[in-house]
Amino acid sequence: QVQLVESGGGSVQAGGSLRLSCAASRYTYSSNYMGWFRQAPRKEREGVAAISPGGGLIYYADSVKGRFTISRDNEKNTVYLQMNSLKPEDTAMYYCAADFSRGRGSLWSPSGWRYWGQGTQVTVSS
Repeated sequence: QVQLVESGGGSVQAGGSLRLSCAASRYTYSSNYMGWFRQAPRKEREGVAAISPGGGLIYYADSVKGRFTISRDNEKNTVYLQMNSLKPEDTAMYYCAADFSRGRGSLWSPSGWRYWGQGTQVTVSS
């Protein structure tokens, strides 16, 4: 059964850090790209970071480069998003995504991804 479960969200002050986790079923995780998206109120869902199956290719949105780090533990079927130097504009619901295919869309387009978690809220106060 396909399942993605996010955790680690919360409320922090600007400049703080959070670490998000996404536990995936083996079917979802094994040979797939994994990614993180976010969606703020009244805004479209946007890509934040993505990582290839072996971890050798990593991509970041310009807005988070140098502050966020995506990683994966293939033994635990888990992908992480370490978020440092958080800003109020990082406030959003964060979603884990799995199974990217260029045939469905671009890396930063939600349509490019097949499976989604339920999301975890991140709130950054100034």
